[in-house]
Amino acid sequence: MKATYIIFILISLNAICASRPNLIVIMADDLGYNDVGFNGCTEIPTPGIDSIAQNGVKFTNGYTSYSVCGPSRAGFITGRYQQRFGFERNPQWNLTDPNSALPKSEMTIAESLTQVGYHCGIIGKWHLGAEPSLRPNKRGFDEFFGHLGGGHRFMPEDLVIQHTEEVKNELDSYRSWITRNDTPVKTTKYLTEEFSDEAVSFIKRNHQKPFFLFLSYNAPHLPLQATEKYLARFPHIKDPKRKTYAAMVSAVDDGVSQVMQSLKETNIADNTIVFFLSDNGGPSHKNKSDNFPLKGQKSDVWEGGFRVPFAMQYPAAIQAKQVYDHPVSSLDIFATIASLAQSPTHADKPLDGVNLIPFITGEKTQAPHAQIFIRKFDQSRYVVRQGDFKLVIPYKDAPPQLYNLSKDIGEENNIAAVHPERVKELEKVRKQWDSELMDPIFLGLLHTEAWQKKAARKKSSTQKK
Repeated sequence: MKATYIIFILISLNAICASRPNLIVIMADDLGYNDVGFNGCTEIPTPGIDSIAQNGVKFTNGYTSYSVCGPSRAGFITGRYQQRFGFERNPQWNLTDPNSALPKSEMTIAESLTQVGYHCGIIGKWHLGAEPSLRPNKRGFDEFFGHLGGGHRFMPEDLVIQHTEEVKNELDSYRSWITRNDTPVKTTKYLTEEFSDEAVSFIKRNHQKPFFLFLSYNAPHLPLQATEKYLARFPHIKDPKRKTYAAMVSAVDDGVSQVMQSLKETNIADNTIVFFLSDNGGPSHKNKSDNFPLKGQKSDVWEGGFRVPFAMQYPAAIQAKQVYDHPVSSLDIFATIASLAQSPTHADKPLDGVNLIPFITGEKTQAPHAQIFIRKFDQSRYVVRQGDFKLVIPYKDAPPQLYNLSKDIGEENNIAAVHPERVKELEKVRKQWDSELMDPIFLGLLHTEAWQKKAARKKSSTQKK
């Protein structure tokens, strides 16, 4: 009788696990808004990435919570505006300071999902803390295959620093070996291919249990590096930077195709939620990305800084070939999976995201968010988007600017003088939100001596012109 009861319990638990969707988040790094097919790009074919939008929903107004890498990823992985816990800068490389990145007081998606039986893995870029207690395996992830810093070189012959403890600064970290958990691994392939292969392996090894996979590509972030296999696909692109960038995007797209194929081969595609997005807008002046028709680029508070390619599929619940126009956020990813998996969150630290499924299916017809925000503390820049209207404070002490994005997606016509009451209303909303935030808790890359020298050289070069 006891054995029969145990078998019944195991069968019941398996049934519960089987009903919970898997989650895959594929995040590109510094990808331009107009550099995927589902947003209109014809110069760089992206059939793998486009398949996610075709099999599900394209978000035309998809935002990240920040316009540079580290804070954006901190927001995504906690489901909360990162300014609530002081992560508002790209962290410096630091192996000794446990306060220099994502605070342990914040719950990650992985820390939530592991409590309800999910197997969690991250492949690729971390950028949320290099000190040992802050690394992925200490933040809810069962598996980590990637690099801890903000970027990496792509060619295996460039990776010459074997041990993490030998890395002295952020620049050094770009040349370190990839680590599997905390063990250095000598890779032999172009790095994007390494990450794609590992993602396929993860799915094949874990498809019989609920899992969360964060496939965190560092492409097409600098340095611009691609192999001839991908460069040869773009003989029509004459600008060498744009050609290499296109090749890097194409390599990511190949990897996405591999991932989507592996879901079909393991018969779990229907019960797997797949999100694709970039961590911020493309830095077009550096990597030749294209954010058209948006104004601005990475680091800006203009649309090109944090409005990104954003798509999702979940065949079990979402019809294919949908276009969703209300603003959504990368913060919604945590809220969506936590709701479906019934995984815990901190009661005293509510998520800023929402479960997107009822909105996409039409069960809820209102907009998911009353407002979308940005604050950039070091530059005193702000954004409040409310419906079609967007309030922008582009620099310290600047008078608020107002745009109607439904009529002016390029943010060319400041209508603040025409709608003073709307400006006043949004300023009140902004100040209330700002009062809920805290100052940054650590110094960022912009405070390092190397960064300051680089900025001074750039300023000098600009003045000479």
